[in-house]
Amino acid sequence: MIDVQGLCFEYPAKRALDEVSFRIEPGTVTALVGPNGAGKTTLLRCLSTLEPPYAGRIRLDGIDVAEEPRRARRLLGFLDEFFGLYDDLSVLQSLRYWAAAHGIDDPGDAAARDVAARLGIEDRLSERAGSLSRGLRQRLAIAQVIIHRPRILLMDEPASGLDPEARAGLAELILGLQAEGMTIVVSSHILSELEDYSSHMLIVDRGRIVDHAATGARAVPAVAGRQVRLRVVLAEPVAGLEDALSPPPLGFEIGDVVADGEGRMARFEFAGTPRDQARLLEHQIAQGLPVASFAEDHSSLQDRYIETLRKGRS
Repeated sequence: MIDVQGLCFEYPAKRALDEVSFRIEPGTVTALVGPNGAGKTTLLRCLSTLEPPYAGRIRLDGIDVAEEPRRARRLLGFLDEFFGLYDDLSVLQSLRYWAAAHGIDDPGDAAARDVAARLGIEDRLSERAGSLSRGLRQRLAIAQVIIHRPRILLMDEPASGLDPEARAGLAELILGLQAEGMTIVVSSHILSELEDYSSHMLIVDRGRIVDHAATGARAVPAVAGRQVRLRVVLAEPVAGLEDALSPPPLGFEIGDVVADGEGRMARFEFAGTPRDQARLLEHQIAQGLPVASFAEDHSSLQDRYIETLRKGRS
């Protein structure tokens, strides 16, 4: 759905994005994370066609953003961190305006009322946008950018200014939009909340991609056809642990093995049933691996982010 190759962007005396390349699959929720000044907002603005890159290529569902920006924008919804509202318009008028801007024929304000209900502002339709609280203004801004049901949704710090109940509602909304097939990229510093709904994590540091992988944050006990992330801890180091854990001939697959530098611990994606997990463990022990722990990896998104960032800088 999103294909970025060799993206570069420069400000005066600073390269904000340096040869950035990645792919985001349809129907995923990607947590875009990184330190302040890492290039996250610049990347989102390039994806949204608001900033032309110095070099590189962006394709959205096969559409080249540089060659066909208007066509690409029809696929997009973009919530900027510093969004703007027309303060003199009512909530309903604001939603009508955005519906019309996207060419939506909205008899009876059906689309406007539906999106207002999804964001919990259906009782505020007659109020002026300028009179709303910070949190309600945020909800209205989100409603505006999804009223046309975009295929790709980009959000920069969407939970900023929301109370805990509204943040929980935002997580439910994002999961609901994903279930409808929307591809979503969310930039935020609140990793504990990203963990509630993200399926992938894209880490940016100093203008470069440090890591891009499935988070496993919403992993559930393995059933046929479901993928989970497993963690193996050994009682003593084993040289070449990645090779030692290579896919066994047991009729199921494991993903790329990522081991620590000492050869004591490794993580990998696994698709199979609980019985398949048991067979895998039996195979590992039969191969002489001193397995001390074998379980699903429930390390937090923040733990994995910090670990990956430190490795990328070492």
